[in-house]
Amino acid sequence: MSRVCTKCKSEIPDNIELEPLQSTYPCCPKCWDEWKEYRVMVMNEMRLDMSLKDHRKLLKKNEKVFLGVMTPEGDVIDYSDEKNRKPEEPPA
Repeated sequence: MSRVCTKCKSEIPDNIELEPLQSTYPCCPKCWDEWKEYRVMVMNEMRLDMSLKDHRKLLKKNEKVFLGVMTPEGDVIDYSDEKNRKPEEPPA
């Protein structure tokens, strides 16, 4: 079965082992590494405290937006519809 990265839409080879959280999206290793760097910036700029549940939820939302599975407004993107797989094109 072919996996496609939710962020860059490139194909992820089956022989690449993904981290458990990374595989839920799925996300290629390059984009996942970008998220890990960006995550630190989000936590610092928003002054998030990971001991607080609301702050963890906010970081999770930023993760989903960054990886392309959720819009900033909170709408979940349905990738089963082929129209949604082309982020360069605005939704109709």
